[in-house]
Amino acid sequence: MSRPAPPRPKADRPAEPGSARRNPATPTFDDVVEVTATDGLPLNLVHPRREQPPTRGPVVLVHGAGVRGNVFRAPVRRTLVDVLLDAGHDVWLANWRASIDLPATDWTLDQAAVHDHPALVKAVLERTGRDSCQAVVHCQGSTSFMMSAAAGLLPEVETVVANAVALHPIVPRWSRFKISRLAPLVARVFDGIDPRWGDDAPGPFEAALVGVVKAFHHECNNAVCRMVSFTYGTGFPALWRHENLNTGTHAWVRTEFGRVPMTFFAQMARCVAAGRLVSVDGFAELPAVFGVEPPTTSAKFVFLRGERNQCFLPESMRRTYSYFQEHQPGRHRQYSFRDYGHLDVFMGRRSATDIFPIIARELESA
Repeated sequence: MSRPAPPRPKADRPAEPGSARRNPATPTFDDVVEVTATDGLPLNLVHPRREQPPTRGPVVLVHGAGVRGNVFRAPVRRTLVDVLLDAGHDVWLANWRASIDLPATDWTLDQAAVHDHPALVKAVLERTGRDSCQAVVHCQGSTSFMMSAAAGLLPEVETVVANAVALHPIVPRWSRFKISRLAPLVARVFDGIDPRWGDDAPGPFEAALVGVVKAFHHECNNAVCRMVSFTYGTGFPALWRHENLNTGTHAWVRTEFGRVPMTFFAQMARCVAAGRLVSVDGFAELPAVFGVEPPTTSAKFVFLRGERNQCFLPESMRRTYSYFQEHQPGRHRQYSFRDYGHLDVFMGRRSATDIFPIIARELESA
Protein backbone atom coordinates (compact mmCIF):
# COMPACT_ATOMS: atom_id res chain seq x y z
CA MET A 1 0.00 0.00 0.00
CA SER A 2 1.33 3.45 -0.90
CA ARG A 3 0.24 6.85 0.30
CA PRO A 4 1.65 10.39 0.13
CA ALA A 5 3.73 11.37 3.15
CA PRO A 6 2.07 13.86 5.50
CA PRO A 7 3.49 17.39 5.49
CA ARG A 8 6.57 17.70 7.66
CA PRO A 9 6.15 19.91 10.74
CA LYS A 10 7.94 23.22 10.49
CA ALA A 11 10.06 22.17 13.44
CA ASP A 12 11.66 19.53 11.24
CA ARG A 13 13.23 22.27 9.11
CA PRO A 14 14.04 25.12 11.49
CA ALA A 15 15.27 28.31 9.90
CA GLU A 16 18.50 29.91 10.93
CA PRO A 17 20.32 32.99 9.70
CA GLY A 18 22.40 32.01 6.71
CA SER A 19 21.28 28.39 6.79
CA ALA A 20 21.11 26.51 3.51
CA ARG A 21 17.73 25.59 2.07
CA ARG A 22 16.62 22.94 -0.40
CA ASN A 23 17.47 23.68 -4.02
CA PRO A 24 14.09 24.62 -5.56
CA ALA A 25 15.32 23.43 -8.97
CA THR A 26 15.30 19.82 -7.74
CA PRO A 27 12.09 19.33 -5.74
CA THR A 28 11.63 16.02 -3.94
CA PHE A 29 8.31 14.24 -3.47
CA ASP A 30 7.72 11.59 -0.81
CA ASP A 31 5.53 8.50 -0.92
CA VAL A 32 5.03 6.21 2.05
CA VAL A 33 4.71 2.46 1.50
CA GLU A 34 3.21 0.45 4.34
CA VAL A 35 5.04 -2.81 5.11
CA THR A 36 4.23 -5.56 7.59
CA ALA A 37 7.04 -7.31 9.46
CA THR A 38 6.90 -11.10 9.41
CA ASP A 39 5.66 -11.07 13.02
CA GLY A 40 2.85 -8.66 12.14
CA LEU A 41 4.25 -5.32 13.32
CA PRO A 42 3.65 -2.29 11.07
CA LEU A 43 6.69 -0.82 9.32
CA ASN A 44 7.02 1.59 6.44
CA LEU A 45 9.25 2.85 3.67
CA VAL A 46 9.52 6.53 2.79
CA HIS A 47 10.29 6.88 -0.91
CA PRO A 48 11.72 10.31 -1.85
CA ARG A 49 11.69 10.83 -5.57
CA ARG A 50 12.28 13.42 -8.24
CA GLU A 51 10.23 14.19 -11.33
CA GLN A 52 12.78 12.29 -13.41
CA PRO A 53 12.83 8.51 -12.77
CA PRO A 54 15.98 7.01 -11.21
CA THR A 55 18.70 5.67 -13.48
CA ARG A 56 20.30 3.41 -10.86
CA GLY A 57 19.01 0.67 -8.58
CA PRO A 58 17.48 0.96 -5.11
CA VAL A 59 19.41 2.00 -2.02
CA VAL A 60 17.81 1.38 1.38
CA LEU A 61 18.78 3.78 4.19
CA VAL A 62 18.39 2.27 7.68
CA HIS A 63 18.28 4.52 10.76
CA GLY A 64 19.46 3.79 14.30
CA ALA A 65 17.66 3.37 17.62
CA GLY A 66 15.03 5.85 18.78
CA VAL A 67 15.06 7.99 15.63
CA ARG A 68 13.45 7.54 12.19
CA GLY A 69 14.25 7.52 8.50
CA ASN A 70 14.13 11.30 8.52
CA VAL A 71 17.44 11.32 10.44
CA PHE A 72 19.16 11.17 7.04
CA ARG A 73 17.54 14.50 6.08
CA ALA A 74 18.99 17.06 8.47
CA PRO A 75 18.60 20.76 7.56
CA VAL A 76 21.95 21.03 5.78
CA ARG A 77 22.72 22.22 2.27
CA ARG A 78 22.85 18.71 0.78
CA THR A 79 21.83 15.58 2.62
CA LEU A 80 22.85 12.04 1.75
CA VAL A 81 19.38 11.63 0.24
CA ASP A 82 20.03 14.62 -2.05
CA VAL A 83 23.41 13.28 -3.12
CA LEU A 84 22.06 9.83 -3.92
CA LEU A 85 19.05 11.18 -5.79
CA ASP A 86 21.32 13.50 -7.77
CA ALA A 87 23.39 10.45 -8.75
CA GLY A 88 20.29 8.66 -10.03
CA HIS A 89 19.78 6.19 -7.18
CA ASP A 90 16.32 5.02 -6.16
CA VAL A 91 16.32 5.94 -2.45
CA TRP A 92 14.17 4.27 0.21
CA LEU A 93 14.14 5.29 3.90
CA ALA A 94 13.29 2.22 5.98
CA ASN A 95 11.38 2.74 9.21
CA TRP A 96 11.95 -0.47 11.17
CA ARG A 97 10.50 -1.21 14.62
CA ALA A 98 12.87 1.17 16.40
CA SER A 99 11.45 4.15 14.48
CA ILE A 100 9.71 6.90 16.42
CA ASP A 101 7.27 7.16 13.50
CA LEU A 102 5.85 3.74 14.44
CA PRO A 103 3.94 2.51 17.50
CA ALA A 104 6.32 1.99 20.43
CA THR A 105 7.38 -1.58 21.13
CA ASP A 106 9.91 -3.32 23.36
CA TRP A 107 12.15 -4.53 20.59
CA THR A 108 15.41 -6.44 20.31
CA LEU A 109 18.03 -6.53 17.58
CA ASP A 110 17.09 -10.15 16.91
CA GLN A 111 13.50 -9.20 16.11
CA ALA A 112 14.63 -6.55 13.65
CA ALA A 113 17.12 -8.92 12.01
CA VAL A 114 14.60 -11.71 11.51
CA HIS A 115 11.30 -9.88 11.04
CA ASP A 116 11.99 -6.33 9.79
CA HIS A 117 14.93 -6.04 7.43
CA PRO A 118 14.06 -9.01 5.19
CA ALA A 119 10.47 -7.73 4.89
CA LEU A 120 11.58 -4.18 4.08
CA VAL A 121 14.12 -5.31 1.48
CA LYS A 122 11.53 -7.61 -0.09
CA ALA A 123 9.06 -4.72 -0.30
CA VAL A 124 11.62 -2.47 -2.01
CA LEU A 125 12.43 -5.14 -4.58
CA GLU A 126 8.76 -5.81 -5.25
CA ARG A 127 8.04 -2.10 -5.72
CA THR A 128 11.02 -1.53 -8.01
CA GLY A 129 10.97 -4.78 -9.97
CA ARG A 130 14.65 -5.29 -9.17
CA ASP A 131 16.30 -8.47 -7.94
CA SER A 132 18.97 -6.75 -5.81
CA CYS A 133 19.61 -3.58 -3.84
CA GLN A 134 22.21 -1.79 -1.74
CA ALA A 135 21.99 -0.37 1.77
CA VAL A 136 23.41 2.38 3.97
CA VAL A 137 22.96 1.48 7.63
CA HIS A 138 23.66 3.33 10.87
CA CYS A 139 24.17 2.35 14.53
CA GLN A 140 21.49 -0.14 15.67
CA GLY A 141 20.09 -0.16 12.17
CA SER A 142 23.59 -1.33 11.28
CA THR A 143 23.92 -3.95 14.02
CA SER A 144 20.52 -5.52 13.34
CA PHE A 145 20.99 -5.33 9.55
CA MET A 146 24.44 -6.87 9.86
CA MET A 147 22.99 -9.70 11.96
CA SER A 148 20.45 -10.35 9.23
CA ALA A 149 23.03 -10.17 6.44
CA ALA A 150 25.67 -12.26 8.21
CA ALA A 151 23.05 -14.93 8.90
CA GLY A 152 22.18 -15.15 5.20
CA LEU A 153 18.74 -13.55 5.51
CA LEU A 154 19.45 -10.76 2.99
CA PRO A 155 20.91 -12.47 -0.09
CA GLU A 156 19.49 -9.74 -2.35
CA VAL A 157 21.64 -7.02 -0.76
CA GLU A 158 24.84 -6.61 -2.76
CA THR A 159 26.54 -3.71 -0.96
CA VAL A 160 26.24 -2.51 2.64
CA VAL A 161 27.75 0.79 3.79
CA ALA A 162 27.75 0.62 7.59
CA ASN A 163 28.49 3.48 9.97
CA ALA A 164 29.72 3.53 13.57
CA VAL A 165 29.22 -0.10 14.67
CA ALA A 166 28.51 -3.46 13.07
CA LEU A 167 29.27 -6.83 14.69
CA HIS A 168 31.64 -5.70 17.47
CA PRO A 169 30.27 -3.05 19.88
CA ILE A 170 33.18 -1.51 21.78
CA VAL A 171 32.22 1.39 24.07
CA PRO A 172 34.03 3.82 26.41
CA ARG A 173 34.57 2.82 30.04
CA TRP A 174 31.85 5.13 31.39
CA SER A 175 29.38 3.70 28.87
CA ARG A 176 30.25 0.18 30.00
CA PHE A 177 29.45 1.19 33.56
CA LYS A 178 26.19 2.86 32.57
CA ILE A 179 24.89 -0.03 30.49
CA SER A 180 25.96 -2.76 32.92
CA ARG A 181 25.19 -1.10 36.28
CA LEU A 182 22.94 1.92 35.79
CA ALA A 183 20.65 0.59 33.05
CA PRO A 184 19.31 -2.30 35.20
CA LEU A 185 18.44 0.23 37.92
CA VAL A 186 16.72 2.52 35.44
CA ALA A 187 14.78 -0.49 34.10
CA ARG A 188 13.18 -0.94 37.52
CA VAL A 189 11.47 2.43 37.07
CA PHE A 190 11.15 2.92 33.31
CA ASP A 191 10.43 0.57 30.41
CA GLY A 192 12.33 2.94 28.13
CA ILE A 193 14.17 6.26 27.98
CA ASP A 194 13.07 9.18 25.83
CA PRO A 195 15.45 12.11 25.23
CA ARG A 196 12.41 14.32 24.61
CA TRP A 197 11.86 14.28 28.36
CA GLY A 198 14.49 17.01 28.40
CA ASP A 199 11.88 19.38 26.96
CA ASP A 200 8.73 17.84 28.41
CA ALA A 201 9.02 15.32 31.24
CA PRO A 202 5.64 13.54 31.59
CA GLY A 203 5.96 12.76 35.29
CA PRO A 204 8.00 13.29 38.47
CA PHE A 205 10.33 10.34 37.94
CA GLU A 206 11.16 11.43 34.40
CA ALA A 207 11.69 14.99 35.64
CA ALA A 208 14.03 13.70 38.34
CA LEU A 209 16.14 11.84 35.77
CA VAL A 210 16.29 14.94 33.58
CA GLY A 211 17.40 16.95 36.59
CA VAL A 212 20.28 14.57 37.22
CA VAL A 213 21.34 14.76 33.57
CA LYS A 214 21.21 18.55 33.56
CA ALA A 215 23.32 18.64 36.72
CA PHE A 216 26.18 16.93 34.92
CA HIS A 217 25.70 18.01 31.29
CA HIS A 218 26.33 21.72 30.68
CA GLU A 219 27.63 21.53 27.11
CA CYS A 220 24.69 23.36 25.50
CA ASN A 221 21.22 24.76 26.16
CA ASN A 222 19.41 22.05 24.19
CA ALA A 223 17.96 19.73 26.83
CA VAL A 224 17.21 17.00 24.27
CA CYS A 225 20.82 17.09 23.05
CA ARG A 226 21.98 16.66 26.65
CA MET A 227 19.56 13.77 27.25
CA VAL A 228 20.81 12.12 24.04
CA SER A 229 24.35 12.22 25.43
CA PHE A 230 23.26 10.60 28.70
CA THR A 231 21.25 7.93 26.88
CA TYR A 232 23.72 6.84 24.24
CA GLY A 233 27.31 7.42 25.13
CA THR A 234 30.15 9.21 26.86
CA GLY A 235 31.01 12.83 26.26
CA PHE A 236 29.70 16.36 26.13
CA PRO A 237 28.06 15.76 23.66
CA ALA A 238 28.22 12.04 22.89
CA LEU A 239 26.77 11.53 19.39
CA TRP A 240 28.31 14.45 17.54
CA ARG A 241 30.73 17.31 17.81
CA HIS A 242 28.87 20.56 18.24
CA GLU A 243 31.19 22.32 15.82
CA ASN A 244 30.09 19.89 13.09
CA LEU A 245 26.42 20.91 13.34
CA ASN A 246 24.85 24.08 12.05
CA THR A 247 22.45 25.79 14.46
CA GLY A 248 19.43 24.60 12.51
CA THR A 249 20.48 20.97 12.86
CA HIS A 250 21.20 21.39 16.56
CA ALA A 251 17.65 22.69 17.04
CA TRP A 252 16.19 20.03 14.72
CA VAL A 253 17.43 17.14 16.87
CA ARG A 254 14.66 18.03 19.36
CA THR A 255 12.15 16.52 16.91
CA GLU A 256 14.25 13.55 15.80
CA PHE A 257 14.81 11.51 18.96
CA GLY A 258 12.34 9.45 20.95
CA ARG A 259 11.82 6.43 23.15
CA VAL A 260 14.28 3.53 23.27
CA PRO A 261 13.15 0.44 25.22
CA MET A 262 15.15 -1.05 28.04
CA THR A 263 14.99 -4.39 26.20
CA PHE A 264 17.50 -2.94 23.75
CA PHE A 265 19.88 -1.81 26.50
CA ALA A 266 19.67 -5.24 28.15
CA GLN A 267 20.73 -6.92 24.91
CA MET A 268 23.45 -4.39 24.19
CA ALA A 269 24.86 -4.89 27.70
CA ARG A 270 25.36 -8.56 26.87
CA CYS A 271 26.90 -7.68 23.51
CA VAL A 272 29.30 -5.16 25.05
CA ALA A 273 30.37 -7.69 27.68
CA ALA A 274 31.02 -10.27 24.96
CA GLY A 275 32.77 -7.82 22.64
CA ARG A 276 30.52 -8.94 19.78
CA LEU A 277 26.83 -9.18 18.97
CA VAL A 278 24.93 -11.96 20.71
CA SER A 279 21.40 -13.18 20.07
CA VAL A 280 18.89 -13.13 22.92
CA ASP A 281 15.61 -14.43 21.50
CA GLY A 282 16.62 -17.90 20.39
CA PHE A 283 15.58 -17.55 16.74
CA ALA A 284 16.71 -20.54 14.69
CA GLU A 285 17.62 -18.16 11.85
CA LEU A 286 20.40 -16.48 13.86
CA PRO A 287 23.64 -17.79 15.37
CA ALA A 288 24.01 -17.43 19.12
CA VAL A 289 27.14 -15.31 18.67
CA PHE A 290 28.27 -13.23 15.68
CA GLY A 291 31.76 -12.68 14.34
CA VAL A 292 32.99 -16.20 15.06
CA GLU A 293 31.89 -18.41 12.17
CA PRO A 294 32.28 -17.19 8.55
CA PRO A 295 29.51 -14.84 7.41
CA THR A 296 26.78 -16.34 5.23
CA THR A 297 26.72 -13.54 2.70
CA SER A 298 28.47 -12.54 -0.51
CA ALA A 299 27.76 -8.83 -0.06
CA LYS A 300 30.49 -6.22 -0.19
CA PHE A 301 30.79 -4.25 3.06
CA VAL A 302 32.10 -0.71 3.48
CA PHE A 303 32.78 0.32 7.07
CA LEU A 304 32.75 3.99 8.11
CA ARG A 305 34.00 5.26 11.45
CA GLY A 306 34.38 8.67 13.02
CA GLU A 307 37.57 8.75 15.05
CA ARG A 308 35.84 10.98 17.64
CA ASN A 309 32.94 8.58 18.19
CA GLN A 310 32.07 8.47 21.89
CA CYS A 311 29.09 6.15 21.47
CA PHE A 312 30.91 3.21 19.88
CA LEU A 313 34.68 3.53 19.77
CA PRO A 314 36.47 3.37 16.39
CA GLU A 315 37.86 -0.01 17.40
CA SER A 316 34.33 -1.38 16.88
CA MET A 317 34.54 -1.01 13.12
CA ARG A 318 38.20 -1.98 12.93
CA ARG A 319 37.36 -5.35 14.48
CA THR A 320 34.43 -6.01 12.17
CA TYR A 321 36.49 -5.03 9.13
CA SER A 322 39.26 -7.40 10.24
CA TYR A 323 36.71 -10.20 10.66
CA PHE A 324 35.41 -9.79 7.12
CA GLN A 325 38.93 -9.40 5.73
CA GLU A 326 39.91 -12.66 7.39
CA HIS A 327 37.12 -14.54 5.64
CA GLN A 328 36.91 -12.57 2.38
CA PRO A 329 40.26 -10.81 1.94
CA GLY A 330 40.42 -7.84 -0.41
CA ARG A 331 36.67 -7.57 -0.94
CA HIS A 332 35.72 -4.99 1.67
CA ARG A 333 36.65 -1.37 2.46
CA GLN A 334 37.01 0.84 5.52
CA TYR A 335 37.16 4.62 5.88
CA SER A 336 38.12 6.76 8.85
CA PHE A 337 37.03 10.37 9.44
CA ARG A 338 39.30 12.16 11.88
CA ASP A 339 37.04 15.07 12.87
CA TYR A 340 33.71 13.23 13.11
CA GLY A 341 31.92 11.37 15.84
CA HIS A 342 28.83 9.18 15.60
CA LEU A 343 25.78 10.70 13.90
CA ASP A 344 27.44 13.86 12.59
CA VAL A 345 28.80 11.61 9.84
CA PHE A 346 25.36 11.97 8.26
CA MET A 347 24.20 15.38 9.49
CA GLY A 348 27.38 17.41 9.71
CA ARG A 349 27.59 20.77 7.99
CA ARG A 350 30.49 19.47 5.85
CA SER A 351 29.36 15.86 5.40
CA ALA A 352 28.34 16.50 1.79
CA THR A 353 31.97 17.33 1.03
CA ASP A 354 33.85 15.07 3.44
CA ILE A 355 31.81 11.86 3.49
CA PHE A 356 28.91 11.57 1.05
CA PRO A 357 31.12 11.40 -2.08
CA ILE A 358 32.83 8.33 -0.61
CA ILE A 359 29.49 6.65 0.06
CA ALA A 360 28.25 7.46 -3.44
CA ARG A 361 31.47 6.21 -5.03
CA GLU A 362 31.32 2.89 -3.17
CA LEU A 363 27.69 2.36 -4.15
CA GLU A 364 28.41 3.18 -7.77
CA SER A 365 31.46 0.91 -7.96
CA ALA A 366 29.60 -2.18 -6.79
